[in-house]
Amino acid sequence: MKTESELRLDGIQALIRALGLVDAERFVAAVSRDHFDYTEWRQRGLPLLSLDALAAQANRLSETLK
Repeated sequence: MKTESELRLDGIQALIRALGLVDAERFVAAVSRDHFDYTEWRQRGLPLLSLDALAAQANRLSETLK
């Protein structure tokens, strides 16, 4: 089992790989601002997509917002 520190590091690295550095930081900032239940958000607020598919959609949306 990983320590919390190792888990946080792995999570940040996964976000950076999936979203890129800037969007990973934006995601962390957005999550930090909002107080919400991640599990409920994931089950109700996101489509049933793989992480790669979700990241690809997020990246496409990000490009349209520039």
